[in-house]
Amino acid sequence: MASMLHLFLVLGTLMVASAGSFYKDFDITWGDGRAKILNNGQLLTLSLDKASGSGFQSKNEYLYGKIDMQLKLVPGNSAGTVTAYYLKSPGSTWDEIDFEFLGNLSGDPYTLHTNVFTNGKGDREQQFHLWFDPSAAFHTYSILWNPQRIVFFVDGTPIRELKNSESIGVPFPKNQPMRIYSSLWNADDWATRGGLVKTDWTHAPFTASYRNFKANNACVWSNGKSSCASTSFRSRNSWLSQELDSTSQNRLKWVQKNYMIYNYCTDTKRFPRGIPKECRNS
Repeated sequence: MASMLHLFLVLGTLMVASAGSFYKDFDITWGDGRAKILNNGQLLTLSLDKASGSGFQSKNEYLYGKIDMQLKLVPGNSAGTVTAYYLKSPGSTWDEIDFEFLGNLSGDPYTLHTNVFTNGKGDREQQFHLWFDPSAAFHTYSILWNPQRIVFFVDGTPIRELKNSESIGVPFPKNQPMRIYSSLWNADDWATRGGLVKTDWTHAPFTASYRNFKANNACVWSNGKSSCASTSFRSRNSWLSQELDSTSQNRLKWVQKNYMIYNYCTDTKRFPRGIPKECRNS
């Protein structure tokens, strides 16, 4: 009986730890009170008004990870607003993995903008319209980042894969630990229809909500090394070598065929000397 009680206590502790808390995992970094942690640490909201937006960042840095966050975006007329959720390293030659949600007029779809930077260079944009209203309910946005690939997921469906193409001379994010950031801000000079549609401040404050952050198996960077360094960690975490199986590849193709609205790999006007090398390795 005592051993069973001990087991239940251990399992209970693990469940609490895995649930996470915004108090434990994140710091609010700007916004002068416009960002709030609510519901005993289980909900975080960012707000934007004419004076300021708001943002937060993770306490931990990560070097590789499988990271999930549920977001509910600004509802109604969100034109001019941008909700950014991304990984980024510091410095002038930074690495970055981006989800950016560009608001729109009520009834028109959000644009989901994705990009990957390596050594301070991006220019790898792909954009999508989603197959649901991302402001009506929470949806899960995930990043898989391992030594072989970066995959963007929406509700478990892959929408984009960027493979490691170092073998043909293309840099890949693998050396710089990154924090998780998110912000809600005004970008009406470019966000909606290239800046033609401005933010309607009569709808302010604009609010985006976050819950169910998970990075339980991500490689935490501490004291100059990664928690993934041990052989035992690698043996327990199959995501470090995860690939897209045939079902996931078919779902990726479905999304890109039906919902992708921009792909830098097919923008021959932008790259008149030929598409980037990694596009031929996709």
